[in-house]
Amino acid sequence: MVKYPLPKDKVRSYTGKKLDSINMESVLDGTVTPEDIKISKETLKMQGEIAYSSGKKQLQQNFNRASELTKVEDELILEIYDKLRPNRATKNELLDYANTLENKYSAVMCADFIRDAVKVYERRGILKKG
Repeated sequence: MVKYPLPKDKVRSYTGKKLDSINMESVLDGTVTPEDIKISKETLKMQGEIAYSSGKKQLQQNFNRASELTKVEDELILEIYDKLRPNRATKNELLDYANTLENKYSAVMCADFIRDAVKVYERRGILKKG
């Protein structure tokens, strides 16, 4: 079982760089890029394991959903985030996002999360008309 804090040798960036290779000197000389600073799916999963072992199942689910989103473009994540606000999207728009996440990115938990939101939004009457 993984314990907190995560061992530095286990933590990798999205691009696979070790944590100790990411420093100001590397940023300034261009060997570290913005992609290198993003968190990896594996690191998020380890954090989820720690949350679960501490009895925080919902937090683990959040980390697991976040791990699915590591492959999704930032612009799409922000677009979906905006559309999940009340009265910003129709039922079909949200379901299209869910299908895209599931089919293009294999983000099944995130897709299910959006589908659950659609049910709640329908019940509360906060879907965009049209």
